[in-house]
Formats: sequence, C-alpha cells, structure tokens
Amino acid sequence: MKLRITQLLGYGAGDMANNLAFSMASMFLLLYYTDVAGIPAAAAGTILLVVRVWDALADLVAGGLVDKTSTRWGKFRPWLLFASLPLLLLNVATFSVPDWSLTGKLVYAVVTYAAVGTAYSLVNIPYGSLAAAMTQDPVERSKLASARSMGAAATILLLSLVVSPQIKSAANLQHSMLLTTLAVVVIGGALYLFTFFTARETVEREVQKVSLKESLATLRRNRPLILLCASSLFFLTAMFSLQTIGVYYARDVLGNANFYIFITVAQVGLMFLLAPLAPFVVRRFGKKSGYIGAGMVMITGSAGVMFAPSSLPWVSLGFFVLVGMGLGLVNTLMWSLEADTVEYGEWQTGVRMEGATYAVFSFVRKLGQAVGGATAAYTIGLAGYVSGTSAQTEVAVWGIRAAAGVVPAGCVIIAIVIMLSYPLTESRFREITAEVADRRSRVVDPHTS
Repeated sequence: MKLRITQLLGYGAGDMANNLAFSMASMFLLLYYTDVAGIPAAAAGTILLVVRVWDALADLVAGGLVDKTSTRWGKFRPWLLFASLPLLLLNVATFSVPDWSLTGKLVYAVVTYAAVGTAYSLVNIPYGSLAAAMTQDPVERSKLASARSMGAAATILLLSLVVSPQIKSAANLQHSMLLTTLAVVVIGGALYLFTFFTARETVEREVQKVSLKESLATLRRNRPLILLCASSLFFLTAMFSLQTIGVYYARDVLGNANFYIFITVAQVGLMFLLAPLAPFVVRRFGKKSGYIGAGMVMITGSAGVMFAPSSLPWVSLGFFVLVGMGLGLVNTLMWSLEADTVEYGEWQTGVRMEGATYAVFSFVRKLGQAVGGATAAYTIGLAGYVSGTSAQTEVAVWGIRAAAGVVPAGCVIIAIVIMLSYPLTESRFREITAEVADRRSRVVDPHTS
C-alpha cells in the first residue's frame, strides 16, 4: 500500500525526537565528560563502552516486551506515548554532572547515562519496529527509511548549529547543555506525539507469545539479519568514532571549533539531501549494491580526512563531504534492509517478530556506538590528549586524525566484505513476501469451519 505524506512526515518526526537524546550523547557527551565534568578521557571512554553495552542488552529485553504488547492503539505506538517523557527528562540529568569528587562524578555519570539508555530502548525499539508494521512494499519502506534519515539529519544539524558556537569554556558549555536539554524536553515531546497520531500499523499479524530465549533461537536462523548486523556493527563503529571525534578534529586539528558546524553539515546535510534518493537507488541498483558502493565512497573520504593538511581546512571539509555522501546513503538503506529481514524471519519460522528483530539490530547499533565512541576516546587518550589545554601535542593531534580517518576507513572495509555475502536480493524478497501472503490466505478461520 502507498503511504500518505502525513505518515512519512510523522515517521520522520519520530527519529527527529529520538536523535535529540541519542545524537546529543554521540556528538557531545565525551567532550562534556572530559572538558566540563573533568573526567579523564580514558575513564570517559570506559563509561561510554560499558554503559552502551548495557544499553544494547536493554534493547533485547525491550524487544521482547514490545512483541508481547497488544492495545487498542496497536503494538508499538503506546510506547511512544508513555516512555518518551522519562527519556527526555533523563537526558537533562545526563548533562548535569554535579561538582563532586571524581568518584562521585563517575558514579553519577554511569547511573544517569545507563538510565537514559534504558529509557531510549523502550522508545526506540517500538519506533523502529513500526516500519515493518506500516507497509510491506520495498519502495515504500525505503521512503520510510528516507524519512527517518532526514529526520535524524535535521536534528543533528540543529544540535551542531546550536551547541558548537558555544564551545568556548567549561562553564559556558555547561550552561548551553542545560538550556539545550530543557528545550529538547518540549520539542521532543511534541515530535513524539506527532508520530503517535500519524504512524499507523497496518500489516496483519498475530501477537506472538514468545519468550526471549525462543526469540533468540528463532533469530539465529535469520541469515540475512545476522549478516546485516555483522556488517552494520563495523559500519556503525566507523560512524560513531567519526561523530564522537568531530568536534575535537575541528578545534584541535583545524584550529576552530566552529568548523564542527561545517563538518556536521558536510556529513549530515548530505544525509538529508541524499535520503530522498534512496528509493531511486533501490529501484536502479538494489539495496545491497547501493550499500556497498556508498561504503566505498566513505572509505575514500575517511582516508582524505586522515591526511588533509590542517593549513587548508577546506580540503578536509571536502573529504568530509565524501564521507557524508557514503554515510547518508548507507545509513538510510540500513533501516530498509532491517525491515526486510522481518519478512525473511516469518518465512523461515512462521513467527513474525518485528520487535525482537529490530531489537537485535538496535543491539548491534548500540554496540557500534559503544565501540566507536570508546575507540575514539582510547585513541586520543593513548596519543596523549589533555583536556583544558590551549594546544595539543603533535602526537595527540595525529591521534585525533586517526580516530577520524584510520578507524572509520578500516571498519567500513570490513563491513563491505561481510555485506558481499548478503543473500536477500529484491527479487528474492518479492518471492518470500508472496509465499508468506499465500500461507496466510490458507489459514482457516476456526469461526467459519
């Protein structure tokens, strides 16, 4: 079925709201911990790694809860209504580390960031699962993926424009983060309501009473999902390493924190512009070929970011444009590919599990965020980064370059190699959906027999 424009806009608004919390952490939490809260880079990196692994495990539990939900509003939408406000309020607490001892700060950081991650799981898992429940048409799903990518890109651009110019001092950044996160509560709440009222669930399915153990056993038979998750783990590690280190690259490599706005626009702005082209790419080349080609573009850009001369910032920004081109298309196609694995799982096992399938994929996404953010932190920590200094050593600057260039390029190469084995082509997907529909039509209604 064809989706209405309001459905596409509403679905996109949901990821705008998600990224008000998710991207705040990806973009600024490491900088906040090191330069405002005074937490050492290595300790901050450990917090990001440990808590994000916890968040990833929370996704699996959330997926099981979502798949057991059945209300008059549907299976997924109620979670957007009731779990979103706690998420937005906890986001404020995460960026409000008190001036305690280092031990106290570490405990506070772990507890608040773990809480916001858990709340995010209870919102994002049902949100992401909605795509597979709104339509089964591959092109329409690519439109939903485009809508969410554009929504995410718009939020990331907004955050960079609002926060980056205020990265001048620790006190200034603390004030900025407090005002920004309070504004996020209002804006995010309105966006979640818009999604709730417009994104309808139309795909027929029974509410499965499946345990977490049974869900994981079933998902292990879903080869396309396993390969997509493996490839996505390395791609997302690349993306989040680059996203985490971007502000450091602008300030310490290019010499001006305001360049982070241009870096973000180069990456995310292109995501916003290229996302609407995803349906064309799907029709012309297929999702798998588009994913691999876009990854190769990102590798080229990452290599340039590593070696571009700091005296010519526009050269670096040009390579960030290439990164953004690859990043935008892969990140869009990724969501559409995930939705397709739901049908494969139902065809393979007879059980339809949008929530558990998306939870596994989100689990991998959180692992990528954890590993990418921690890798960036460890890389600059090992290179000798020192917070609060006016200038970093040459070795520390090359550590920042490596986190922005070598780490992403290497990870994307591995992601492409894995994706070469992905079996679910467009023609095979159409055969699978036709078989699943035929099975449903053969089910005898017990009330009519």
